[in-house]
Amino acid sequence: MKLSEILGAATKPLFSCEFFPPKTDKGEENLWNCLRELQTINPAYASVTYGAGGTTQDRTKGIVTRIKDETGLSAVAHLTCVGASRDQLADLLADYRAAGIQNILALRGDAPEGMDHFQATEGGFSHATDLIAFLREQGDFSIACATYPEGHPESKGGVADDIRYLKMKQDNGADCAITQYFFDNEAFFRFRDSCDKAGITMPIIPGIMPIGNFDQIVRFSSMCGTSIPAWLHEKMDPVREDLDAVAKLGIELAASQCRELLEQGAPGLHFYTLNKSAATIAIHGKISDYL
Repeated sequence: MKLSEILGAATKPLFSCEFFPPKTDKGEENLWNCLRELQTINPAYASVTYGAGGTTQDRTKGIVTRIKDETGLSAVAHLTCVGASRDQLADLLADYRAAGIQNILALRGDAPEGMDHFQATEGGFSHATDLIAFLREQGDFSIACATYPEGHPESKGGVADDIRYLKMKQDNGADCAITQYFFDNEAFFRFRDSCDKAGITMPIIPGIMPIGNFDQIVRFSSMCGTSIPAWLHEKMDPVREDLDAVAKLGIELAASQCRELLEQGAPGLHFYTLNKSAATIAIHGKISDYL
């Protein structure tokens, strides 16, 4: 089922999950165990990321096809501008059409390992806005895009740039946006209000990252531009060496964050699972009255 149809038919907030394609057979076995466990709470769709430089694109294609064929879940394939020409992307999209994959999450993508900045492949694209326009020409895909409520880390114009680019993504054919994860709900609410004023009408779905390892989240956040509020440090610092305590607290904090987002009208929640099911299932159980 297409994302546009899923969102259009929704009578209550939706939740969805994101996975990454493992590089080993053992990692893939773990992924399928995680997916089977998450099926019990019936996510609206499942997305699979796309490796930098196309390093895992074959696994991405295999996983989203298998999700569609074997689980009954709507599958969303991530697609980036990295490491592929226009013609190569067209070939990949033809494969997706043939496999019945209807949903694409279009991103510029990060620079491949060993490069300190993004550089377009010869014959390829430099921006997600251009990739989205190309996707709209390639067939009847439903297109999601990414956005950063606290501003993309490479953006010189901060949040204002993200709003401007998000409007371009909508104009070029995106059906919905999924945010980078954040912990400051007020930042998301300010961003959403500014998007409304800019004429952005497509659903903006908050990305949620349950904290299982606080030191890891601090590292991730420094790279992707997500702020760590002082209150979060205050709560996590006393237990940060005890991973079980961190995970338990992370579930409580994420559930509280999700409740506020849903109470304030978020159309859904997108969980970054890191290929683990326990935290997402526990949080879902604490907010199920909203879903």
